[in-house]
Amino acid sequence: MKWNKFRLKTTTQAEDIVSSMLMGLGIQGVEIEDKIPLSQSDKEQMFVDILPQIEADDGVAYLSFYLEEEEDKDRVLSDVRRELEEMSSYIDVGDCLIEESQTEDVDWVNNWKQYFHQFYVDDILIIPSWEDVKPEDEDKMVIHIDPGTAFGTGMHETTQLCIRQLRKYVTENTRVLDVGCGSGILGMLALKFGAAYSVGTDLDPCAIDATHENMETNGISRDRYEVMAGNIIDDKAVQDKVGYGCYDIVAANILADVLVELTPVITRQLKNGGIYITSGIIDGKEQTVTEAVRAAGMEVLDVTYQGEWACVTARKN
Repeated sequence: MKWNKFRLKTTTQAEDIVSSMLMGLGIQGVEIEDKIPLSQSDKEQMFVDILPQIEADDGVAYLSFYLEEEEDKDRVLSDVRRELEEMSSYIDVGDCLIEESQTEDVDWVNNWKQYFHQFYVDDILIIPSWEDVKPEDEDKMVIHIDPGTAFGTGMHETTQLCIRQLRKYVTENTRVLDVGCGSGILGMLALKFGAAYSVGTDLDPCAIDATHENMETNGISRDRYEVMAGNIIDDKAVQDKVGYGCYDIVAANILADVLVELTPVITRQLKNGGIYITSGIIDGKEQTVTEAVRAAGMEVLDVTYQGEWACVTARKN
């Protein structure tokens, strides 16, 4: 299928609101190009050590969007220009030039599949939907998961550290809370390990859909888990819905700085004697997390490592 591509020139100041406007018009998959420097938080969340050099911010942003050939591009562009003109009364949207081109007939949906293949976490096979389980792997625990808009295929070291700790502590009566659930892989594996129930929270609404899809793919019914969008750190409604003093295990594969904020809050969700599993901690920041854990009245049980990442496991006494 061929697509018409439109590249809109605007300002970095307006790129977020213009992106929202485009999506509000039914345009999906807006690509943003700018020269805004990455924040420290952005760098940490990219999970890479060497980042590309970026030129100085010139205040210009390009937003690209795509329409199928049969779509009425004149109508869509008319709507876009009308919205941009209205925006220009309260924000600098730039000159709003729109370049038009046509993409090659490329299968975007499937081409990326060449980069993701089945792999093992110890004796667990994690496999995408387009690959088959080999006969020699049929006796293994098999998790079907496709990389998508939510983080967490199990390939990253931080996720694997959490998986091993979950396996160590999960029992048949365990209730698990996964903060920042992403694809739902930790809650899913906890249930596969024998947990009774899993609850997940995430800031990204895409994670909710991804978790439902992955749970269904792996044969886990909705009466065994729940997932909700929101920030458990500062949203009382989310805290109330999640519940207090009712979890045997809380897992949080986030970032060290976020874990420092989360830890004193999450003690209220844990049962006495409950296990707190934290990862997403770059090597060198584990002491920051262990100090936060102890300050919240918990006992550090274990600090494990894989590559340049650490996992801190604690108990609420």
